[in-house]
Amino acid sequence: MNLRLSIFCILSLTLGTSVYIFQSLKLSLPRLLNNYLNDFLIIPIVLYVCLLFLRWSRNDANFVLKLPIILYVSALYAFIFEYLLPNQLVRYTSDPIDVLLYFFGGLVFYLLQNKPSKA
Repeated sequence: MNLRLSIFCILSLTLGTSVYIFQSLKLSLPRLLNNYLNDFLIIPIVLYVCLLFLRWSRNDANFVLKLPIILYVSALYAFIFEYLLPNQLVRYTSDPIDVLLYFFGGLVFYLLQNKPSKA
């Protein structure tokens, strides 16, 4: 398992959870953190969980997610959370910056996942 990827994803989960806790407690956060951090973090978190499951289910510790799958998941999140839900529920708003952050998070995951290990 790529240690950098594991550390990044655990840190992402911790930061994302912290943002949700701050928001639920109505504590003030800087606008960028409050509105955009979790949109960047969600794709690496979801893909990391998927990668762990796939490695376990395939019994292949070297399995990696290919770029088209990462792009598909990013596009799916963008479609659901920036188009579909904002058109159905008032709670959700569409923001093109969020779309970019989903794909940027996917790119970071891809780069960390495919960084060669030092032997």
